[in-house]
Amino acid sequence: MKRIWWMTLSVAALGALAGWLYWRFVGCASGSCAITSDPLNSTLYGTLMGGLVGNTLGGSGSKSSSTV
Repeated sequence: MKRIWWMTLSVAALGALAGWLYWRFVGCASGSCAITSDPLNSTLYGTLMGGLVGNTLGGSGSKSSSTV
């Protein structure tokens, strides 16, 4: 169980860093982009996406087999 949370949190932190780096180096010059115009929005979006990916990669910890 702890492995799942560590995987989710570590990938979410990497996603936050990636979101901030995206804002810093690519961003949105005009300010009309909802996600990339503000560093907070970009970082939170990266955290959310990283958390979702980390949760997917972490697995559920139990193997289930289907008998169809």
